[in-house]
Amino acid sequence: MKKMSDENIVDLNEQRGNAVEWKRYTKLGIFLVIVLVLLGLILANLFIVKEGEYKVVRQFGEVVRIKADPGLSYKIPFIQTVETLPKYQMIYDVKEAEINTRDKKRMIIDNYAVWQVKDPKKMIATTRTIVNAEAKLDEFVYSAIRTELGQLNYDEIINDEKSSRGSLNDRITEKVNATLENGSYGIVVTDIRMKRTDLPAENEQSVFTRMISERESTAQEYLSMGDAQKNRITADTDREVKELLATAQADAEVIRGEGEGEAARIYNDAFSVDPDFYSLYRTLESYKQTIDGETVIILPADSPYANLLMGGTE
Repeated sequence: MKKMSDENIVDLNEQRGNAVEWKRYTKLGIFLVIVLVLLGLILANLFIVKEGEYKVVRQFGEVVRIKADPGLSYKIPFIQTVETLPKYQMIYDVKEAEINTRDKKRMIIDNYAVWQVKDPKKMIATTRTIVNAEAKLDEFVYSAIRTELGQLNYDEIINDEKSSRGSLNDRITEKVNATLENGSYGIVVTDIRMKRTDLPAENEQSVFTRMISERESTAQEYLSMGDAQKNRITADTDREVKELLATAQADAEVIRGEGEGEAARIYNDAFSVDPDFYSLYRTLESYKQTIDGETVIILPADSPYANLLMGGTE
């Protein structure tokens, strides 16, 4: 019996040792689990701030911290949450808007805006989300465009580069930024540009017809001016030609008269040397004018004229 009791005691000691060892492993396992849970909890509440974004830390819905610099940061578990806002420039396509110009013409304006969040805390306080911020931006851009274009005629809008009032896009950008700053919206507009300006569909045909009529009228005016200029040049040229011909004719007559006078003087000088030869020369010249193949002349036989025709020399 005593020996059996000793064996029982040994078994009991072994069981106790096994229980102690099991408890030790159990505690170690629980400790490891706790460590892993804590490690996972810590990792789950770490967040990375990337380039080009803001991290907004909220506690029970209230903004308590904003991280703008890139790096690693943390939040309090179960109490704080993190949301991301873009830090880079964004493009918002403003809705098409119909406006009236100063000369009472309707136009459809299509714009886009380049904007950026500068103060996330102010933006969240006023608009709460990016979508709401773009809605406000749409409202302010439309108001600025309607004000600016309402002071301009249609031609000044479509030919803005020729306007002496400066760039229309720059003026609208300045006006929208002033409104955003006064309202502490925490956003800024970098640029606002017109993509296109159109007429309402019901007005296009009438405007095109009027434009064609104006162009035809202008073309006819140019043609009339050209014809008048042509007639004036032609008349001036004809007058100059007549004046030049008259002057040339007068000069020719003077030169001809002078030549004939000089020829007569030379003839007189030559013929005065031998009057008989001159008389003979004149008679022979008269033959050229009066005698041809059909000429019949009746002269007395003793006529000097007939004597010469007959070959006489006296």
